[in-house]
Amino acid sequence: MRWILWPFKMIFNLVTSIVKITGRLVSVILGLVILILGGAITMTIVGAIVGVPLCIFGVMLMIRGFF
Repeated sequence: MRWILWPFKMIFNLVTSIVKITGRLVSVILGLVILILGGAITMTIVGAIVGVPLCIFGVMLMIRGFF
């Protein structure tokens, strides 16, 4: 079961390292920009494959920046 959760742990570690490097305020702003970019890409049906993960990554970055 542990190998199934490996990609999620890697994404969480990536978000944590971005927050440590950039700081809290910049990571919240960067997360908001990535969220908006992902939403704009998702509006095109073909771009939904890339846009939805971008939205999720932006939300994770914002949450990690707040807490």
